Amino acid sequence: MQRQVRHRTAPTEAAAATAREGSPGRARLALLALLGSILVPLVTAGLRSVLWVLAGIAALALAAIGGWLILAHTGVVRAVGLVLALAAPSAVLALYAAAGMLWAACLSLALWGLALVTARSALPSGRTASEQTATTAPRHPWILMNPRSGGGKVGRFDLMDRARAAGCRVTLLDGEQDVTELARQAVAEGADLLAVAGGDGTQALVAEVAARHDLPFLVIPAGTRNHFALDLGLDRDDPAAALEALADGVELRVDLGFAADRVFVNNASFGTYAFVVTDPAYRDAKARTTLRTLPGLLTGEEAPRLRARAGRTHVEALQALLVSNNPYGRAVDAANPGRRGRLDSGLLGVVCVRVGSAVQAAGLVRGPGSGGGLIRLSAATVVVEADTDTLPAGIDGEHVLLPSPVVCRVAPGALRVRVPRRRPGASRVGDGTADWPAVVRLALSPPRRA
Repeated sequence: MQRQVRHRTAPTEAAAATAREGSPGRARLALLALLGSILVPLVTAGLRSVLWVLAGIAALALAAIGGWLILAHTGVVRAVGLVLALAAPSAVLALYAAAGMLWAACLSLALWGLALVTARSALPSGRTASEQTATTAPRHPWILMNPRSGGGKVGRFDLMDRARAAGCRVTLLDGEQDVTELARQAVAEGADLLAVAGGDGTQALVAEVAARHDLPFLVIPAGTRNHFALDLGLDRDDPAAALEALADGVELRVDLGFAADRVFVNNASFGTYAFVVTDPAYRDAKARTTLRTLPGLLTGEEAPRLRARAGRTHVEALQALLVSNNPYGRAVDAANPGRRGRLDSGLLGVVCVRVGSAVQAAGLVRGPGSGGGLIRLSAATVVVEADTDTLPAGIDGEHVLLPSPVVCRVAPGALRVRVPRRRPGASRVGDGTADWPAVVRLALSPPRRA
């Protein structure tokens, strides 16, 4: 039955202009908070504040060394690492308190955090991908639901009945069925929209079928983490809200990633993590299994040594490698960690980890760099190699064994994603960084005329 498409009132011109041009007031607040975070320690301790900053950085480096000893060793060395990881930051905090600097350090950090938050919110809202109004409601939408995903979100949010009330044909996944085959069968039976209420691994399998037939794809965030839904701006706390896209939605053209012949909407991981999760004991005892297996994987003979080629860049002796469908942000957003600024850049993001000693672990405090233990790249194609015939990989949380070398590529604009017109996270899309030159220009801009 054809359902009538509803249209909400468009935003006012003033609101649209604000979203398009940014907020000069917030930009000025960000600059004031940034200046305050610098002045507070300077006023309190003068030039000695530089020494306190260096002491804090040294504590972070020692804590990183302690973390390396915990992960890469066992026995007494692991115990020493635990003591170091806890004692270094505790000692610096005690020194701050004894010198009467603890309050100044806390206030400075709070102002720095305020500066970052307001700087990001001051700039014009980003978009995951260009939007196109969905003018026609689907006539035969099909939804695959995993009742076990996300601790039973399908039942907890009454998704099955709500989807049927919206005119959808619902198929429940019982764990034994072939997800790809179910989606293909739905297309053969006339489905004109494919949807998934489940985890990202299931989302990826159905998304591939939707892309192959150029059908719209609907994401219902009923999984545990729902990273794909996060980057689409969907409300992960209310999975049923995604069903609004059936009647009042917009379409995004987003990229798909491939590792060999396996599609991924988020990422494919290789190396240490992929080896750990292949251990049969991992599912029931994650922390214990990780601590037991990591020393051998990081420093033992069985340690994975990966090689990667991304464009003209060759990187060797890697312990871990993450290839993502579009690059992840360079900074951590405390509210939404690990976000991607866009899903239609036509590029893969590459994060390489190469830490073979405590010194390299301490170097991670400096952040990513071509010569350090953390390397960030982007390319349309990435080749992952090892000295083995096969490579364990985590594809959107699903663990598979792929033939080596593994060619990862991106298919630009391959997937049509239908999302609700109003999405709470759409205005927060970004890579977690603050573009300070842009913030300064916005803060100094003349007031807009009414």
